[in-house]
Amino acid sequence: MQQPITAVQKIASRVGARTSGDAGQATAEYALVLLGAAAIALLIGIWATSGGGAGKVGDLLDAVFSSIKKNIS
Repeated sequence: MQQPITAVQKIASRVGARTSGDAGQATAEYALVLLGAAAIALLIGIWATSGGGAGKVGDLLDAVFSSIKKNIS
C-alpha cells in the first residue's frame, strides 16, 4: 500500500524541480559575455586615449570626415 503524499513532499518536489537542471545557465553565460565585452571595450578605450592609439584614432577620424566631406561636396 502506498503512503499518501504530504503537502511538504509536494512542495519539496516542486522546489527540487525548479532548482535542478540548467535553467539559469543562459543568464550566467550572458553575464560572462557582457563582462568580457566590457573588459575589451575598456582596454580599447585605454589604448585609444593613451599610448600609441591616440594618434591613430585621430588620423582615422580625420580620414573618415574628409572622405564624407569630399563625397558631399
